[in-house]
Amino acid sequence: MANWRLSAIQLTSTPEPAQNLAQVANYLQQLCATHADGLPHLVALPECFAIFGGRDGLQLEQQEVLGQGVIQQACAALAKRFGVYLLAGSLPTTSPEPQRFSASSLLFAPDGSLIADYQKMHLFDVQVADNTGSYLESATTYPGQKITLATVAELKLGLSVCYDVRFPGLMQALGARGMNVLTVPAAFTKVTGTAHWHTLLKARAIENQCFVLAPNQTGVHANGRETYGHSLIVSPWGEVLADAGTEAGWVSTVIDLTDCVRLKQKMPVAHHNRFNSELKP
Repeated sequence: MANWRLSAIQLTSTPEPAQNLAQVANYLQQLCATHADGLPHLVALPECFAIFGGRDGLQLEQQEVLGQGVIQQACAALAKRFGVYLLAGSLPTTSPEPQRFSASSLLFAPDGSLIADYQKMHLFDVQVADNTGSYLESATTYPGQKITLATVAELKLGLSVCYDVRFPGLMQALGARGMNVLTVPAAFTKVTGTAHWHTLLKARAIENQCFVLAPNQTGVHANGRETYGHSLIVSPWGEVLADAGTEAGWVSTVIDLTDCVRLKQKMPVAHHNRFNSELKP
């Protein structure tokens, strides 16, 4: 089936997983009651949807083995309960280094099974002119080592997380594998979001001639960090199909994956491209 429903849930997540998961369940109930159209439905959650804004080390303490754990079990149950493909934007899973966790983006099928996983590759070690000032994600997060494209019938879903969006080589590599929808779950800061969020997401959609589904965190969190909101769904032509603004909630739209095929036939950018992207060790 070429027609899919894409939805992005926008949260102001807290340090408490149970509270955040209850909010996700509430929004899923609203979404599925409002859009009971029988289409295959992909719902994406933001980065750090289950644990965000707490004290240092909280995510490391609550990391789970991939495929196991309370948060993953809850996500699997929600996907099954509402009959959706649920992208758990990112949650902490164990890594090869005990002092660091992996920021894993996980795709659950409507039967509750885990069908794809990706670990955030590019880490946010930057200085930003906001009330946090300096970010050093690599201190607690282990960088991912693989590219993930999930295939569900006609859907070819490329997985990325937040800061990854600034590195078009990753998306180019996903595009070479046939990607037609890119997911970018994020916790973009208000400062960087105001400057770059819409531009980056539209550029990635245009460059790769794919849809982009980008759920973001929003508002002021328990640790004082402020995120931008404006969860977006973008067309392969770079049109914003849905924008969630700055309040917690959700946005949803129906897409036709053949739009990607038609655009690539008319403007074969990938064929014209004379450069290749490779993953550095």
